[in-house]
Amino acid sequence: MAKYTLHNKLQLWASDDEYVIEPYGSEDLPLTINRHTGELTLAPLAANYRVFLSPTQIYGVMGILRLSTTDFLVVITGRVSKGKILGQELFQATDFKVLPISSGATTAQILAHPIEQHLLALVHSHLYSSTFIFSYEWDVTRRMQAQVIAQNDDAAKTPWQAADLRFFWNYHISLRLMQQTAVDLGRFIMPIAYGSCDIQYTQINGQRFQFILLSRRSRFRAGTRYFTRGIDVEGQVGNYNETEQIVVTENNSKTAFVQTRGSIPLFWAEVNNLRYLPDMQVMERPDAIPALKLHLEEQISLYGSQTLVNLVNSKGHEQQVKEAYERNVKLAAIPSVQYHHFDFHKDFFHVTAAGGVQKWQLGVVRTNCMDNLDRTNVVQSALAKWSLNRQLRALGILSDGETVDQHDSFIVLFRNMWADHADAISKAYSGTGALKTDFTRTGKRTKRGNLQDGLNSAIRYVKNNYFDGPRQDAFDLFTGAWVPRGPSSAFALFFDPRPLHTRAMPYIFSFAIFMVLAGLTLPRSSDYSLQYFFVFWILVATATYAYIRAHGVEYVSWPRLRRLDEVIYYNGPGFRSRKAPKRPSYLEAATSAAQRGRLTSVRPYHLDEVEMGTKKRTE
Repeated sequence: MAKYTLHNKLQLWASDDEYVIEPYGSEDLPLTINRHTGELTLAPLAANYRVFLSPTQIYGVMGILRLSTTDFLVVITGRVSKGKILGQELFQATDFKVLPISSGATTAQILAHPIEQHLLALVHSHLYSSTFIFSYEWDVTRRMQAQVIAQNDDAAKTPWQAADLRFFWNYHISLRLMQQTAVDLGRFIMPIAYGSCDIQYTQINGQRFQFILLSRRSRFRAGTRYFTRGIDVEGQVGNYNETEQIVVTENNSKTAFVQTRGSIPLFWAEVNNLRYLPDMQVMERPDAIPALKLHLEEQISLYGSQTLVNLVNSKGHEQQVKEAYERNVKLAAIPSVQYHHFDFHKDFFHVTAAGGVQKWQLGVVRTNCMDNLDRTNVVQSALAKWSLNRQLRALGILSDGETVDQHDSFIVLFRNMWADHADAISKAYSGTGALKTDFTRTGKRTKRGNLQDGLNSAIRYVKNNYFDGPRQDAFDLFTGAWVPRGPSSAFALFFDPRPLHTRAMPYIFSFAIFMVLAGLTLPRSSDYSLQYFFVFWILVATATYAYIRAHGVEYVSWPRLRRLDEVIYYNGPGFRSRKAPKRPSYLEAATSAAQRGRLTSVRPYHLDEVEMGTKKRTE
């Protein structure tokens, strides 16, 4: 356990001069945030507050987020219980408040600033579209085995000091609190995980136990399906998740089985271009092997030996990335890494009721497919069921030779929990539920499941091509991958560097289709032939559609805060399924201007004619 637990009863007092976060029912001093200076102190609550102000109940402080004109306090105002692990309750955050710290302007004035309004919209969309898990006593960022190993060291640490920084989702916005040296704010800093949590009570052979499924998503290289593929130079991969399957008996004997998933650790991407199948791109960079080594060596240091299960197809669209992965793993030559092999002797972690460790999990299976979603979910659930049989036998719940498949009510629970887990990870990355969950839920493919997969695939196509740019911007803003440097640094949110004719094509195409439909449906007032009318507008629609299709990459909703130009227009060594688009000349000027914080010189009209807000930054 950490040095002390977090405050679990808080109320927020707000005045024009300060915010006061009071731990009621405790003798500890409230946290005061000065709205003039931004100073954080621990001080008694002013007596007149209880007379003239009404407090708001809050359930935790997520942190302080810096935007373009001022800083904002982010607090949790709603929660639901997810259940208890060893008597310690876990919650999911359901409602939030994002409060401006600056006292120099009202909320309405701040929201009148178009850049601040857009950034706040990104923050709100991220908060309400994500699943945040927290606890005042249980460390939601660390697996059970890691907590047991570090329990002596943790005795001298605050909860945030003991947390696993990979899964400490609000780490960036907690920095302001953590960096305070004059006062100890440890009981106010709550590590929060982005993931899923399902805690169920069940029984087999008359023995009751808890069956728990937890997932934790890494804040490093966080983002959406097509915009955070592969690896970065620091060895972090996209869509990295740790999944922990826990069994706790009534006498508190417990076992845990951990698996991981993450994007293929190469420099690769699928570049959206409005086609259903994006362009496959594998980049042969000189730092590819060092980055792979960093990733795998970190995994070994955290989990032990690695078994890499690669589910990418060996032919067709996915062949090149599969072969590059195998080639790089071989070149990296790391002894504790096995490719395509699962060591069934390194299976799960087991602690007896008395607290003695019976078994350590000495390695993990790291599974991937292209998205680390659908195929990965099927395989991970199969491995989890194999491990669960061994876990329950070790606890004396199953006899030798007996399996969970022989217990109908439990296997339905198991399949549904794993399918829900698959949906949660998929929604966070792709925007829809997972595919093939009918197999996870029922053990077979069904017509209804195939129809649902088709619908989800269509929704993914639309979201990933036309809506994921702002979602990626929200990830980058919240996790600190992009930090505002003032109002001018966020001009890219409003700036479209494409020439006028490129931007106009979708509107011309839509108008041409409208005119054709109008000619077919509206009543005619003369006998004049519409043949030439139809020919003209069909030609216009055909020409604009052909232009949009040929320049599809320019119509994708790309992230704007951290542009992906070096991936989209990559022309170095490697493989690309189609010829890379030529980098447009206007992007050179746009990039240069963005670096200088001046974007008015690259558009065909003056951006400074648009009101961008005049309020200066308040520290």
